[in-house]
Amino acid sequence: MDYRFSEEYTLFRSVARDFIQKEVAPRADKHDKEGMIHPELYVAFAKAGMMGLSIPEAYGGAGAGETGLCVLSEEMGRVCASTSTAIGAHSGIGSMPLLLEGTEEQKQKYLLPLAKGEKIGAFALTEPQAGSDASNMKTSAKKMGDHFLLNGSKLWITNGGVASTFTVFAMLERSPGIRGGMSAFIVEKDFEGFSLGTHEKKLGIRGSSTTELFFDDCRIPLENLLGKPGTGFRIALNVLDYGRITLAASCLGSAKTALELSIQFATTRVQFGKTIAENQIIQSYLAEMATRIQAMEHMVYHAAWLADNEQPFGTEAAMAKLFCSENSSWIINKALQIHGGMGYMADYPIERMHRDARIAEIFEGTNEIQKVVIAANLLKAKKRSGAS
Repeated sequence: MDYRFSEEYTLFRSVARDFIQKEVAPRADKHDKEGMIHPELYVAFAKAGMMGLSIPEAYGGAGAGETGLCVLSEEMGRVCASTSTAIGAHSGIGSMPLLLEGTEEQKQKYLLPLAKGEKIGAFALTEPQAGSDASNMKTSAKKMGDHFLLNGSKLWITNGGVASTFTVFAMLERSPGIRGGMSAFIVEKDFEGFSLGTHEKKLGIRGSSTTELFFDDCRIPLENLLGKPGTGFRIALNVLDYGRITLAASCLGSAKTALELSIQFATTRVQFGKTIAENQIIQSYLAEMATRIQAMEHMVYHAAWLADNEQPFGTEAAMAKLFCSENSSWIINKALQIHGGMGYMADYPIERMHRDARIAEIFEGTNEIQKVVIAANLLKAKKRSGAS
């Protein structure tokens, strides 16, 4: 099996890295300190054709697939998790519902400007009482003649403060079972009855926008129902599978930077008359970090390959998200330990990376939920095979 990247992806990685080093790296600390990503960066990404990488060219994207988006996410994760979160949420879970479920008219009206970067997308599922338990959703939609009325609220929505197009999940009609009447709707920020709530202050990824959304008799045209009524739960799960791979790729990028910084520091920091890299315990840390990164990389791009080749990938996506988020945190923590007091100081990137890494074990489905997904799929496979 050939594990090498194609010449096309190798070239794109070089272009993406140069772009991110020029446009994102100098702004990373500013994003963290100011708690926002300035609009000109979104414009720069759009001009570079990097706002719709996984979207087909027919709908304004680059047609680079999930693998291409993972390459970009990895390179963004190397320098700024806030940017990776914002662009990833737009290009992934903010756009994929329309690509997977949208009618041709919906794709032309909404997906095309998202892929071109003319508008920003967001995915609104989480509620105060419906985090991991999405079936406990309280937001409701009621059909009223030529429109739906949407009522309720959403919590901790990435890109909430900057997005123009939202995929919002609500209960269209209540019926027994975990899926109930959950349905997906395309909501524009200017729709009557829609408003923003609190702009959250966070431990990490401070540059990315995280807000509450409120719907007070929000009028949604009938044609903005995404997919069939009652299919929202399936849509959400399918979209999150894609998001988990790109999140894992961002974690991979952060881990690689942590290792590079650790090697640089360990080979120049002198204590007791020698570099700390000459100490066996430091070598042990570096070896373990590199080994975990190797495994992370294989998991990310294997899951992306499955997605691009229309193979089942839900289990692999959950595994990649689980493994990469936990190991990125572990690797960055070891990097901080290698740096000692310097790593704890806000003037050094390790401090910000340490804060940014923690959220990856929570959003896109907590790691506990990833284990539920993985185990459930394993047991379903056994049942289908009829093995004893």
